[in-house]
Amino acid sequence: MRKLFTGLAALLMLAIVAQFFLAAVGAFDSAPTEEAFAPHRLLGYSMLVLAVLATIIGAVARMPGQLIGRAGLVVGLVIVQVLIREIAKAIGDGSTAGPLVFGLHALNALFIMGVAESVLRRSRQTLEPAKTDRLVS
Repeated sequence: MRKLFTGLAALLMLAIVAQFFLAAVGAFDSAPTEEAFAPHRLLGYSMLVLAVLATIIGAVARMPGQLIGRAGLVVGLVIVQVLIREIAKAIGDGSTAGPLVFGLHALNALFIMGVAESVLRRSRQTLEPAKTDRLVS
């Protein structure tokens, strides 16, 4: 189960990197905004599912509590991403407040990447045998 958790953490990290790529593709696409960002949005919702699944698998695998908490934090931050988008959209395109609020979307994405990277790094450490378990020659 620990290997599965680490695999999900790696997949989540890969999805986050792909999100940045898809955001750039959408920003420079000539299609209407909603259509241009459709792949970015779809992967974002998939990331939410991956993060929830990783948190559950982490708990079942009895990973360290702090690691499970960080995986849960990724879930919360991904939900915040959706809320930022909706709030910015509700404020409207006519004011400067909407784009400023939407700028938080990019900053939050950096937080998501940092937390997910720490989850992946720490989960990989749990797979390494303890130094005291190694045979001394």
